Amino acid sequence: MTILVTGATGNVGRQVVDRLVAAGQTVRAMTREPGAARLPDGVEVVQGDFLRPETWSAALDGVERVHLFPFAYYTPDSGDGFPGFVGEAVRAGVRRIVVHSAAAAGLPPDAGSGSDALRRHLTEEREAHRGLELAVEASGAEWTHVRPGLLAVNALRWAAPIRAERAVRGPYATAGYPLVHEADVADVAVAALLTDDHVGAAYTLTGPAKVSQVEQVAAIGAAIGVEVRFEELDPAEARLQWLRAGCPEESVDWMIALLADAVEGTGVLPPTATLQRVTGRPPRTFAQWAVDHAADFRVDHPADFRTASRTEVAA
Repeated sequence: MTILVTGATGNVGRQVVDRLVAAGQTVRAMTREPGAARLPDGVEVVQGDFLRPETWSAALDGVERVHLFPFAYYTPDSGDGFPGFVGEAVRAGVRRIVVHSAAAAGLPPDAGSGSDALRRHLTEEREAHRGLELAVEASGAEWTHVRPGLLAVNALRWAAPIRAERAVRGPYATAGYPLVHEADVADVAVAALLTDDHVGAAYTLTGPAKVSQVEQVAAIGAAIGVEVRFEELDPAEARLQWLRAGCPEESVDWMIALLADAVEGTGVLPPTATLQRVTGRPPRTFAQWAVDHAADFRVDHPADFRTASRTEVAA
């Protein structure tokens, strides 16, 4: 059985590949730049791009199961009502699709209603991810939706200032969410790929508990053995700094609103017990994530780490 992993060089995709290889599976990894993939020996790495339909046939040839990166939602329409890659996969003989979705897919329509910017962002996230889920459900393939909440790996955005100044600056020091380790997301995805126990399930995954920004920074400092400060900024000051740094205004507005939503409690994203139910163990903590990524924050790191391409909100 050949399993195709799309998004194979991303933070979650790499973990999925590693686990499938360890389980003795035949793994094909689809990436736009095979030469830069640096995946384990034995993995068949193929060139593939969701925006280039001519690359799909070779990637899907002989594949029975797919770990589907959500960018597939934006592929050209296949003409049969499905995003093109989904339709092509089923026609090629794929029988099971595990969707790397986001917890936003399960949000109610009024989520984030305390802020217009946050509500709009959550609506966009929900419609995009749920749209892909619905297309996969309608395709005739077996399916499982893995819906991570906010990923701990988003903290890599602090790597440069921590290396340079041992400090992080931002608004709402006590804001935080139950951040999920990418390894936990991969564990659930692989279970869905390899067993029949999760067909037809949609799993929202979070970390075990809220971790404030101050606590995140402290955990990173403990992992690298130095003191790291969190310097709180007024939200207006933070907004101006982020805009000057080139962040789009719309993104700045919803990111600040997202933090404001979780100063007291966890706002739109409460902890879930999903990982415990699926794997029989509790979620990895943010402190464990910091230990796992300590090298990314040390001064001697070459600064070529992989960062999440976007902060995906999901509750």
